[in-house]
Amino acid sequence: MKSSWLWLVVFVVAVSGIGALIGMNFPPGPWFDALQKPWFQPPNSVFAPVWTILYVMIGIAGWRVFCLEDDPRLRMMWIVQMVLNFLWSPVFFGLETAGGALIVIALLWLVLVSFIRLAWVEERVSAWLFLPYLAWVSFATALNGAIWYLNRGL
Repeated sequence: MKSSWLWLVVFVVAVSGIGALIGMNFPPGPWFDALQKPWFQPPNSVFAPVWTILYVMIGIAGWRVFCLEDDPRLRMMWIVQMVLNFLWSPVFFGLETAGGALIVIALLWLVLVSFIRLAWVEERVSAWLFLPYLAWVSFATALNGAIWYLNRGL
C-alpha cells in the first residue's frame, strides 16, 4: 500500500464522504434552533465549507500516516480522532445533548494535540495538516461549551 496515489484519493473521498453523510443525517434542527447561542456563533452556512476543507486535509494526513509511516501509534491516534470526530454530530444533534457532545469534543481535542505532538517528530507534514483542524476544534469546543452553559437548565 506504500504511497499509491489511488490510496490518497480513497482516504480523501472516504473521510469527506463519511463526514458529509453524517452531516446530512444529523443536521441542525428545531432543537438546535431553539437553543440560546453565544455571540460568536457563526451562521450554519459556515460549517460545511470549513469541514470540507478540513476533511480533505485529514484525509491527506491519514494517507500519509498509513502509507508513508510505520508508527502504529500515529495510525491508532488517527483512527481514534476520526471515530470521535464522526461521533460528535450524532451525540449533539441526534441525541440532543450538548453536555455529552462536549465530552466527545474535549476528548477529540486531546487526541488531536497528542497526534500533532507525535507527528511533529515522525511525520511533520501530517502535523502541519492537523494544525488548522486543531484550531477549528478549539473554536468548536468553546462554542459547544458556551451552548451547553447557556442551555444547561433545559
